[in-house]
Amino acid sequence: MTILITGANRGIGRAMFDGYRSRGDAVIGTTRGAAPDEGLWEQLEVSDPTSQAALAGRLGGQPLDLLVCNAGVYPDKGNALEDGYPAQMWADAFATNVTGVFLTIQSLLPNLRTAENAKIAIISSQMASHQHAPGGSYIYRASKAAVLNLGRNLSKDLEAEGIAVGIYHPGWVRTDMGGAGGDIEVDQARDGLMARFDALSMANTGCFETWDGNTPPY
Repeated sequence: MTILITGANRGIGRAMFDGYRSRGDAVIGTTRGAAPDEGLWEQLEVSDPTSQAALAGRLGGQPLDLLVCNAGVYPDKGNALEDGYPAQMWADAFATNVTGVFLTIQSLLPNLRTAENAKIAIISSQMASHQHAPGGSYIYRASKAAVLNLGRNLSKDLEAEGIAVGIYHPGWVRTDMGGAGGDIEVDQARDGLMARFDALSMANTGCFETWDGNTPPY
């Protein structure tokens, strides 16, 4: 199986990259900056159409069995309603967390179509929920709600082609993004997400699931 993971140089993305390599899968990681010195890496700025086109060109017609859209940012942590959340922060976050996911799927769709039973996994968050909305983190919450909506609609449009799409909450993970107060370690999130991706099929395409197989409120 050939897997491509965006934002794979750190955190959950890096844990998944290492997990799939250990399992014996062919895995490609993408990074905005310098690539690590082991495994197969590609440079990608997910919000840049030129970078997307260059990656697609380098991959050529290589089939992709699983595309994991993991790259994301959380720029507004700790911002105050009174004077935080500047307009450029909104634009930059949506460019990565939403547009970047769409552009990645759009540019690599030919590679997914070449594989049999291809899958797309989109990392969102239960912070996308409109049922459980405790306030704050407006930019991150809104962007993750938008990418959840994107994934659900993509699952409908790709259903006829047999490409399954799942959207996932990785848990509150103890990473640089999640912070030291997270509920779970990165390896727990990694193992749970990999199990969810393995279980993704046309029977449950469009699912929104947590790392441990539950359905978050949304």
